[in-house]
Amino acid sequence: MDTHQKTDFLRYDVGDGAEAFTSMVGTELPYRVITGHQVHSDKVALVDNPLLTREDLEGFDALVTALPGCAVGVRTADCIPLLLFDPVCRAVAAVHSGWKGTVLRIVQKTIADMEGWFGTSASNLRAVIGPGICADSFQVGSEVCDRFSEAGFPMQLIWREDGVPEPGSMRGGHHIDLFAANMWLLEEAGVKSRNIQLSGVCTYLDERFHSARREGAACGRITSWIRLV
Repeated sequence: MDTHQKTDFLRYDVGDGAEAFTSMVGTELPYRVITGHQVHSDKVALVDNPLLTREDLEGFDALVTALPGCAVGVRTADCIPLLLFDPVCRAVAAVHSGWKGTVLRIVQKTIADMEGWFGTSASNLRAVIGPGICADSFQVGSEVCDRFSEAGFPMQLIWREDGVPEPGSMRGGHHIDLFAANMWLLEEAGVKSRNIQLSGVCTYLDERFHSARREGAACGRITSWIRLV
């Protein structure tokens, strides 16, 4: 990943044949990016028309396309954006994975749909885990931890308890590592660890990116997108 951009984007190296980015606060996108109306679901849409609108994609939290030059993206402000590129079958995907989508294993369902639509093999995929809230900042209630446990996640890898919560801070209490949870989902699906890029950027701590926890739910959103070139 190139973290020394002169523009207000993070650019990810996913190899020849595709380009992938995440915007920052105040950034204007350089071209049209198709996004869905995200609702924290596990629904995956096939984008086969470059003129599709957000209204056309009501309720979809992952978008997949094989159209050259057609950018698909997700909008986030603490949730985890995932970008996938299949250089063999020539297809890309953008996935919105907050804690609810992660519990629903939306990225694995996206990979399964790519296999059905294009013949994608997970072992060929290049994956990006973009900026999102980190474990230190993602303090949650015990009921959220229970959802992950019931869904079969390896709690020893993604959860910790830091003692009594401190009012007005993210210290103490239960913490979930959404980066680690999505890394585990990708690897369990068959994506090779060497082909997974982790941005490591915490949106709550880094003010170059919007954060619903820091700014409030009505804040702006960053966009992570990918397209075939």
